Amino acid sequence: MPQRIKAWRNYRKEEGRLPGWFYEETGSSDEVEALTLKKFKGDLAYRRQEYQKALQEYSSVSEKLPSTNFAMKRDVQEGQARCLVHLGRHTEALEIAANLENKATNTDHLTTVLYLQFAICSSLQNLEKTILCLQKLISLHPFDPWNWGKLAEAYLSLGPALSTLCASSQKQNSFASGDKTIKSSFTHSGKDCLLCFPETLPESPVFSGEASSSNNQKNEKALKNIQNCVAEKREAVLLETQMKACASFIRTRLLLQLTQSQQTSFALERNLRTQQEIADKMKEFGFKEDTLLLIAEVSVRINP
Repeated sequence: MPQRIKAWRNYRKEEGRLPGWFYEETGSSDEVEALTLKKFKGDLAYRRQEYQKALQEYSSVSEKLPSTNFAMKRDVQEGQARCLVHLGRHTEALEIAANLENKATNTDHLTTVLYLQFAICSSLQNLEKTILCLQKLISLHPFDPWNWGKLAEAYLSLGPALSTLCASSQKQNSFASGDKTIKSSFTHSGKDCLLCFPETLPESPVFSGEASSSNNQKNEKALKNIQNCVAEKREAVLLETQMKACASFIRTRLLLQLTQSQQTSFALERNLRTQQEIADKMKEFGFKEDTLLLIAEVSVRINP
């Protein structure tokens, strides 16, 4: 019987020691046993939020662990990634997660890795990658209502972010467009100058005034068109993300309703509470009942 199992049974039956009993087991001659004890130390350090210490333990185990011990290798690497996230080293954490995803051999492994990636991307507040992780999880587990609910919330957060990005991009494009127009009409000391007149104006003040007035009108009209375009794109982006969020909420509610009859106690209470929260959020969209029914029908057809 392995030494750690004996130690654990002694701990449970006789001594009643506090968690951390493995700190006393330092004399193991078995290499795997010693590495297992070090992993336990890393787990305890992580639980205590001593992330740098936990990372050191996990890294030490990972370096010495035989390549054939796939199970512990995955656990240790996941521990490393989670420590790196807490330490603000997200790029390294994503690299480990990507490596684990490539080496996943079954649905359980891939599910674990995707939840790890989801945690990393959520910590980074990278909404697009967060949504991608959730979509992958849903493709693996289409009947999990909680992933659908998380996807809906992510879409709700993505809408304003994309709208702001769109407005910012259009604003930059408008400046660039206006810059080209003005640069083609004026030069200042041999250098391009935005919205400035040349040092030497035409001699006729009448001609100068007419040209200036004409250019101002053109610029104002172009600016107004750009503003209208920005507003239309912002509304389109918000509507699209709201539709996706609404569809995901509807899917969540349908799946919760399917499992409702099989639940009791706190599980049923959570189910009903979530359904009510979804109903309240869907009212905020302002969609008509016919629209909601159509979204529900499409959602069921796409994801039966």
